[in-house]
Amino acid sequence: MKIGIQTWGSTGDIMPFIALADGLIQAGHQVTLVVSSIDNRSYQETCESLGIRYRQIPAQIDFDMQDFAKRTSRMTTPQWLIVLLESSFFPYEQEMYQAATQLAAEHDLLIGHQFLYHLKLAAIKHHKPHISVMYCHMLIPTNTSPPFLLPNLGGSLNRWQWRVLNSGLDWVLKKRLGRLWFAAGMPDFKYIFDSLLRSDLLNLVIVDPLLCPVSHEWQAVHQLCGFVNLPERTEHWQPSTALQTFLAQGEKPIYMTLGSGQQSVPEWSMALFIQAAQLAGCRAIIQTSSDNYPADTQQNNVFFIGRHPYPPLFQHCAAVVHHGGAGTSHVVTQSGCPSIVIYSMHEQLFWGAQLQRAGLAAAPLAIKRATAEKLVERIKTVLASSDMTKRAQQAKQSMSNTQGVLNAVRLIEEASEVWKNSPSP
Repeated sequence: MKIGIQTWGSTGDIMPFIALADGLIQAGHQVTLVVSSIDNRSYQETCESLGIRYRQIPAQIDFDMQDFAKRTSRMTTPQWLIVLLESSFFPYEQEMYQAATQLAAEHDLLIGHQFLYHLKLAAIKHHKPHISVMYCHMLIPTNTSPPFLLPNLGGSLNRWQWRVLNSGLDWVLKKRLGRLWFAAGMPDFKYIFDSLLRSDLLNLVIVDPLLCPVSHEWQAVHQLCGFVNLPERTEHWQPSTALQTFLAQGEKPIYMTLGSGQQSVPEWSMALFIQAAQLAGCRAIIQTSSDNYPADTQQNNVFFIGRHPYPPLFQHCAAVVHHGGAGTSHVVTQSGCPSIVIYSMHEQLFWGAQLQRAGLAAAPLAIKRATAEKLVERIKTVLASSDMTKRAQQAKQSMSNTQGVLNAVRLIEEASEVWKNSPSP
């Protein structure tokens, strides 16, 4: 098949689609990947090395991620999402829709990031099958489980809570997200997350079963495939001589990062991490966000590192302090490390809670209440727990680096056959 894939966002939103495209090519399909990168990072070289046809549309997005992170660091998740969309999505909606329309005209099947409703629209207009991809199952309703953080009131009342949540999301987002949809003459829909932002054919949920115990309760359109990650053959990073020396000097260090969110509080986060490492008396590797702590330098028992792929280094660490992103949570677990999550968003709290439920993390810590003392408590809890370390190693053995992609490819091919055999495609 000729398959068109489209995604939007930062590195964490784009790398899984590159991995998926690679898996589809390995299965004999032709793949074109369209990327809208909010940090303007190009993935051309990586895609070319894997045989993926690559387009970056638009070529440049006028979006200051550091300024955005600072402005939204204290916002609620809905507020944060609206500002993100207004800054980096809606101004480029028409260009992305044109790219989606071209994909639909040139390809047999379309696969897209959950938020790219314009790809679903293009697929409908061109009578092509469309598959959506979701990184987090937090908004998939179930009967036995209420929405995250709400009380479990039983079957009928849980369903009522889901309806209330979806109605609230519609009230906040439907008018904004539905503009292009309704301008194209499409019919009204009830809930954005149940209709506009997912495929009617297949919604791939790229989450490992270990972190998602409720998938058996979903509607059939939602299919759990497992974590989707680039194969090891694409990783060419090697630790510097200085880092290798540091790793060999003593016990396994704690790794500390807040991912892209660290840009909102670069100096504060560095001070937090350094003080926590000192108070805990542990060795640490800190992803630097400050010119005051240059990459590849060392200060006592702390080594500072710049940007790099996580998996090759996490396997040498005793635990990882991170922001609770979906991809980072999976990579940490797949590396056999327990987690300490410092969250700023609802979704990050959700992943911190999933890790804690699985016995793989200490209690999540809100960034607005984070202090070195509170972080040290969690670090000591993790380091003192042989059970948590054991469970992390067991999780590493159960999480395959390739099975998620293989499952996704199989589900995509099966969905394509269903589409072909349907009476009115």
